This record gives sequence, structure tokens and C-alpha cells, in this order.
Amino acid sequence: MTQPRLGFIGIGLMGDPMTRRLLEAGFAVTVWNRTPAKAEPLREAGATLAGSIGELVANVDVVLLCLANTTVVEEVVFGEGGVAAHGRAGQRLVDLSSSDPAATRSFAERLEEECGMRWVDAPVSGGVAGAEAGSLAIMCGGAEADVDAVRPLLAPLSARVTHMGPVGAGQVTKVCNQMIVGCQAAVIAEMVALAEASGVDASRLTEALAGGFADSKPFQILTPRMAASEFDSPAWHLRTLLKDLDLALAQSQRAGSATPMSGLAAQLMRAHVNHGHAEHDPATLVEAYRRKKA
Repeated sequence: MTQPRLGFIGIGLMGDPMTRRLLEAGFAVTVWNRTPAKAEPLREAGATLAGSIGELVANVDVVLLCLANTTVVEEVVFGEGGVAAHGRAGQRLVDLSSSDPAATRSFAERLEEECGMRWVDAPVSGGVAGAEAGSLAIMCGGAEADVDAVRPLLAPLSARVTHMGPVGAGQVTKVCNQMIVGCQAAVIAEMVALAEASGVDASRLTEALAGGFADSKPFQILTPRMAASEFDSPAWHLRTLLKDLDLALAQSQRAGSATPMSGLAAQLMRAHVNHGHAEHDPATLVEAYRRKKA
């Protein structure tokens, strides 16, 4: 069976390593990015660089997106010269971005109506390290046949692919994931600051709590960075985590389900973002609780 030709749009912190893994797995991958220079290194890795979205769509069977937010997804798919303008029946779109569930359902219906393409929402969890190692958790929404069709191309990227239900279900699942991550990030910042204020060496917390009920990936990643005030070269940004918590709050309103903890975490992060930390590591949250030195 011939492998599908892949098109990848969005070469950022996650898109670059995911594209490299697809190339290493033997897929033919065409890439497009708004900033062409970011995609240029992938040419050396074996990717084909498209001059436009239309050129990419014309030469692939599956289009993968890894974009910043719902607005950018809509622009790339339905904007002038976007995916919908060039797509055709038989193609599939796989959205690896974290997007609004309701908008995702609307986009899927619109895309199929306009050009016949089928939509799979496949947001990921695991960060840059997971993308590089091919150990991402991928949660999918879409028709069973569509999800099964894209499983082989998701395999090099993931430790696990879970079909959660119809289109949009993957995005709801990612929202649930980010509620846990966001609330953990907020309380880890409080915890590190409390330890420091109480005379405890916060750099030893991960060692002390390893394997206990408090242990988790966010704890393992954020605690050492907070304790050492290592905020350079962030693998993720506070604005992204806030965006995802805002998606959770919007979804909670639609579903009539209370999310008070996520709401508080979002407000704490919004205050920190408003103090100039939007592009900074979520680990900088600890600075909001540290005592100012005289």
C-alpha cells in the first residue's frame, strides 16, 4: 500500500520536530509556513517546501496543521488561498492544534461542504520533548473511518492515539488535559514560593516527592525551573496555557459545567500575562509569589 503524501502547515516549536519524525518514518512531506525561514531547515532533512498553501494542498493526500490558536486555524483553512479553496474530496485534514471544540465542529462541516475534505481533530500532549521523542499522547475526534485512516501517519509521533468520539471530541479532551496542567502550574508556583519562604531548599522537592501522589509531568518540569529561576529558552509559553484555560471556560459555559478552579488559574495567569509575561515560561508564575528583596 502506498503511503499517503503529507502536507504540514505550521513549523513552530512542535511542528518542526513532528515533521522531522514523519520524514524519518519515510513519509514524503511538503511543508508551508507563514515565515518561510522557519521551514528552510526542513529542506535539508528531506522535506519539500511549498510556495503557497494551494501548492501544498495540490500535491498531498493529507494536510496536517499545527497552529497557534483557533483564529489562525480558521485563517489558514478558510482565508483567501487557504486549504478549503484548493482541497478536494478524498483528502483529509488533521488538526494537531489546540482549538475551540465548537469552532472545530463548525470548521469540519464547512470544509466538507466547500470542498469535500474530511476533518480529524487530533490535539497533542507531551510538549516539545514528546514531539522530539515521538511519545505524544494524541486524542482524536472524527468519524471512525477517518481516524483509522490517519493512525499510520500519527504512529511516528505518538505513544498513544485515542479516538474519543466525533469531530470536536479530541479538542474537548485536550481542554480537560489543560485544565489539569494549568491548575497544577498555578499551585506548583505557590508551593515552591512557600517552601522557599519557609527555609526549605525548593530544588530538592522533585527528589523528595518523586513517586508520591503529588508527582506529575508538570511537577517534574516546572518545579526545578522555578526553584533555579531558569526561565530562558521556554519549551512553552504562558499565553498558550492561558489560551487553553480560556477554551476550558468557554466550553464549561456551553456544557453548563462548573470550572471554578480552572477559572481562578486563568485569572492568575491573565494577571501575570498583563505584567509582560505572555511570551515567558509558565515557570515565571513563581515570581508572583516570591517576597521582594529589600
